[in-house]
Amino acid sequence: MRMFKTALVILALAFTPLAGAQEITRHNEGNLFYTAISIPAGAETLYLSGSGARQQEDGTYGDMRQQAIDTFSRFQDTLEELGWSMSDVVQVRVFAVADENGYLDYTGFNEGYLEFFGTDENPNKPVRSFLGIAELVVPGWLVEIEIRAARMPQ
Repeated sequence: MRMFKTALVILALAFTPLAGAQEITRHNEGNLFYTAISIPAGAETLYLSGSGARQQEDGTYGDMRQQAIDTFSRFQDTLEELGWSMSDVVQVRVFAVADENGYLDYTGFNEGYLEFFGTDENPNKPVRSFLGIAELVVPGWLVEIEIRAARMPQ
């Protein structure tokens, strides 16, 4: 009898869905980002990096806001080509340098960022790091961004 009860318990556990086990869960929402995102086993992940702004007609790359918009637009294009979307982005890591006047434009970056995250079209926000650094490889870039996307298999 004991073995029968043990077998029933094992079968019940095997067929009991785990609450939230198959969802990407966001925690501690702030104005710009979440502080934690749980990604369950079995999720698909995609990493994109090394992207920055496009050079404009005048030979510059624009201000921080424009560079953020250009960079996230490039990510959006790549994600969509691969069948993903900006709503799948779970992490953003930003490397930023000050402009020629020594100003690190965090506000300008956030203005560009908010065109892609926390919007009516994409209410999701990733976790995020913003790092001030001395310089980037491409002269004129004020920002370089890496992203991580995750989604449950379809």
